[in-house]
Amino acid sequence: MKKVDFSDGHIVRNIFKTALPMLLAQIMNLLYNIIDRIYIGRIPHVGTAALGGVGLCFPVIILITAFTVLYGSGGSPLFSISLGQGKRQKACRIQNIAFRLLIINAIILTFLGFTFAPPILRLFGASETALELALPYLRIYVTGTIFSMIATGMNPFINAQGYPGIGMFTVTLGAVSNLILDPIFIFTLGFGIKGAAIATVLSQFISAVFVLYFLFKKADLRIVPLNKKDKEEFLSTSIAIIGLGISAFTMQFTNSLVNIVCNNMLSKLGGDLYISIMTILISVRQLTEVPVLAIAEGSSPIISFSYGAKKPAEVRKAIATMTILGTSYALAAWLLIINFPEFFIRIFSSDKEILKDAIPALHLYYFAFIFMMFQFSGQTTFKSLNKRKKAIFFSLLRKVIIVVPLTILLPTLGHMGTNGVFAAEPISNVIGGTACFATMLLTVLPELKRMEISHE
Repeated sequence: MKKVDFSDGHIVRNIFKTALPMLLAQIMNLLYNIIDRIYIGRIPHVGTAALGGVGLCFPVIILITAFTVLYGSGGSPLFSISLGQGKRQKACRIQNIAFRLLIINAIILTFLGFTFAPPILRLFGASETALELALPYLRIYVTGTIFSMIATGMNPFINAQGYPGIGMFTVTLGAVSNLILDPIFIFTLGFGIKGAAIATVLSQFISAVFVLYFLFKKADLRIVPLNKKDKEEFLSTSIAIIGLGISAFTMQFTNSLVNIVCNNMLSKLGGDLYISIMTILISVRQLTEVPVLAIAEGSSPIISFSYGAKKPAEVRKAIATMTILGTSYALAAWLLIINFPEFFIRIFSSDKEILKDAIPALHLYYFAFIFMMFQFSGQTTFKSLNKRKKAIFFSLLRKVIIVVPLTILLPTLGHMGTNGVFAAEPISNVIGGTACFATMLLTVLPELKRMEISHE
């Protein structure tokens, strides 16, 4: 697999070379859960209720993702910066320690998720009927936590070494496996919603095995036993990884928190049906934001490498390219959703009762989708340049400070009912996205200018 050389100065070309395989990888990764929901929504007699049951599991799934990106997104920019500085031993140490942190956390999360699944789901707003469907799915799903965290958490290190094609293949391998196994376990073997979880765990296992094979046997910088220096610097390196990854963790953690609040409010205001509608809206959002994530993550190692190599002009060009590509796509996606909402909803359900209420909800939920790219551009830049405090603040601003209060206040004090829950997201996109992007421009660009002057 041909390696991408981040030092050759071709910023736009390198972003495309990195982002396109990541786009395919993101699409394939999304298939793990999206395919589950497509099939689950079509299980005879219980499809709509089962879709809501899976939706109740979202906060736990997102939380697992949060701990995954804590070490993957926290370690990979530090890894890239070290490579840009020519410090290969330090980069290798970061990768080795990030891998150990992933394993430790996976074991803890598996135990907690399996043991406390019933009270967790009740906390998330599950009725007794929904609990019967959600509980077996969640317990099976969390048994694959270690495979999920290895496959997703170590992939950024493959991309950061200049092998986005390999990163894409690892995800594609698992996603294709899930695509094949889902109908077998759900329908042919008659396992229903439990079959979807079994297929996902097996697929994640396949993907994780390939990631481990590449990083242990084929990569330029491989996972190796910790040497004396690694052990001495384990704590300080862990703190550095967590310190940078905490922004990405916070974004995912707050997504989980928002999902819990939304499900609780919708359960009170509209019942299980509206939890199923929210599951569809989140699924559509995940489906359409994949290119945005790919563009952001494809740009991240280039921004980090250029910053570490003290090339401010290339950092600026990478940020500009990322923003222009992302906003152009976001505008196109928004136009499609506003004009063809039924098409996107029918991907997950053909239930006419859902369709009637889901179309206006989708229009409202997606009203300010384009502003999400401004959030991603700012967050990605802060993360890539190791500006953790700003990255954390803007993660908290959009979700915790804006969305959660609005989700509670708009339906009650605002007398908007379920519409208030769906309206909280676009309002947060406008306020949070604008604030994050503007702050990035006002702080990062002057720093790059100073860096440029000091090297003239």
